[in-house]
Amino acid sequence: MLTNSIVLITGASSGIGEACAHLFAREGCALILAARRMDRISAIASELRTAHGIRTLTIELDVRSRNAVEAAIANLPGDWASIDILVNNAGLSRGLGKLHEAQVEDWEEMIDTNVKGLLYVSRAVVPGMVERHRGHVINISSIAAHQTYPGGNVYCGSKAAVRAITEGLKMDLLGTGVRVCAIAPGMVETEFSVVRFHGDEQRAAKTYENMKPLTATDIAEIVLFAATRPAHVDLPEIIVMPVDQASVYHVHRG
Repeated sequence: MLTNSIVLITGASSGIGEACAHLFAREGCALILAARRMDRISAIASELRTAHGIRTLTIELDVRSRNAVEAAIANLPGDWASIDILVNNAGLSRGLGKLHEAQVEDWEEMIDTNVKGLLYVSRAVVPGMVERHRGHVINISSIAAHQTYPGGNVYCGSKAAVRAITEGLKMDLLGTGVRVCAIAPGMVETEFSVVRFHGDEQRAAKTYENMKPLTATDIAEIVLFAATRPAHVDLPEIIVMPVDQASVYHVHRG
């Protein structure tokens, strides 16, 4: 169904982005893998070409740079330019402090990546989808888009923005044939908490202590499910949490 579809995945060097790359490769898609860590996406691309015989293109990209995003999309080789599926996965959290005590630099990194980066990539890619009357934008959101938790002020705000942007884009694209979806996970064990705590792996591990979180592959399977629905079916938002989580406040730790 998706064979030879061109899929652009941002933040493809680890976690959900990497897991999405593996599942879309299994479906025979051609993959554009974009991330800041070129060594990581090059290794992933090589592995997927060998395992699945697919085409890959790697782009060293920091989505926070509008100029870099615009140049990357504008300069895609001709046989890569018609992107069928965009997975806006690049995102992060920094810190877990009270707003009046937090580092402003952490706020800027979250807003520039989670909100502005998603906007820059979407603005560069979506016009081509509209012109072709087909395409699918899949934004990786979060349960934090719906529920705010202590210390999550700016991160939750950034994901609430992703939710609003996704809803607005769906309205803007009505009648174009382009689909829009947001996947909003709860607790997923990836590099997320390590990044949040600035590399403190011991503190990060406590986030998932005595409970079974989601995996990156769990989320990638839902992304693939959304992408493989019939062309007339759109899933505007999917919220997914582990069984051990009922809300951002309620986690069962056995």
